[in-house]
Amino acid sequence: MTELSHHPSILWPAQSDGTLLIGGTPLPLVAARLGTASFYAYDAERLRTRILECRYAFGPEIHIHYAVKANPFAPLVAAIASWVDGFDVASENEMALALDVGMPPERIAFASPGKRPTAIRRAVAAGVTVTIESPDQLTTVLAAAEQLGVTPAVALRINPDFTMTRAGMKMGGGAQPFGVDREAAPALIARIRASGAHWTGLHLFAGSQLLDTERLIAAHQNSYETLARLCDEAGAAPKWFNLGGGLGIPYFAGESPLDRAAVGAALHRLAQIHRQRFPTTQLILELGRYLVGEAGVFVTQILERKTSRGETFLVCDAGLNAHLAATGNFGQVLKKNYPVAIGNRMNSPATEKVTIVGPLCTPLDRLASNVLLPRAEAGDWVVVFQSGAYGTTASPQRFLSHPPVSETLVWPVTASKEPHHGTR
Repeated sequence: MTELSHHPSILWPAQSDGTLLIGGTPLPLVAARLGTASFYAYDAERLRTRILECRYAFGPEIHIHYAVKANPFAPLVAAIASWVDGFDVASENEMALALDVGMPPERIAFASPGKRPTAIRRAVAAGVTVTIESPDQLTTVLAAAEQLGVTPAVALRINPDFTMTRAGMKMGGGAQPFGVDREAAPALIARIRASGAHWTGLHLFAGSQLLDTERLIAAHQNSYETLARLCDEAGAAPKWFNLGGGLGIPYFAGESPLDRAAVGAALHRLAQIHRQRFPTTQLILELGRYLVGEAGVFVTQILERKTSRGETFLVCDAGLNAHLAATGNFGQVLKKNYPVAIGNRMNSPATEKVTIVGPLCTPLDRLASNVLLPRAEAGDWVVVFQSGAYGTTASPQRFLSHPPVSETLVWPVTASKEPHHGTR
């Protein structure tokens, strides 16, 4: 195994000649199969292992749902469908994908602060749970159901009266476009129940990308108590509580992984309490980045090496247009380097500081700045780790009319299932 010295939490295997292995396949072979100089590769076995680790740590009473928004690459979603308990989708196209890969509609929840009437109608017709985020959304759902002659499945997303501190993104507490304010929720729950709709769930997603284990545990507990008290007030409980997720992964030097065992132990204690209070209501964790983020790499070939006033630049085939987050332009306040390596020189000593840029004519197009790496030349491969989530679909791939990058899901050579790859 090769350990990246500037980010010790990441371990990826390499051949004796220093070539990175992705799902057991040498990087150049993956590139040759795709016929491209820039691509995302997802290691299917790493992904499966992460889901199994979560199941072991969290226990059988915690149902795991995949947040498709994190990575909607169809072969990856199809694989995950058999490993998780359900999907959370955030658009009509994600809903269509979830149905296409065979996830039963009753195990799909559609949550978004803005939903087109046509998308709501399609969800109601398919039997997908529509997560209500405003009174008007409920009105639209009920009207669609009446027109179709069906009983809709609805959940309610709650904007809590607490915030998830130190989260990478806060999505609850204060004034938010997400969900219904906690104080307004009882009236809407009463309206749902009176309408005859199937009240399937309560959803609370306070924030994402949290690496502080104790704060994450506290957020889960606060989320649970908020939902439980609403049910106490209503005198009824739905089929499930979705506690959100919030589990982060380390991207930058100095960050450490969550203590998954501690999170699991806290969830087990919570599940024991829950079993006594609401024995027929499931507990769901909605995980996206935490499942797929560390299973993916972004790879781009070096086009040329150049020096400007003493600083060395590695100019690559793709950059900001293909991996916006790695350039620090996807919500980061301070630009920090993702963990990077030269994928065909994994065993070589790091001897020089370089800045890695893409081909775009903007100073924002920097994948890494002043990073210590082995000497690299044109034709070598830059690898950006922690790239399994919010990659292609969170990047401006049409910027400057560059072509979209490829994606591939790599299965171990011994796996019975054939490797999948494709492009967007």
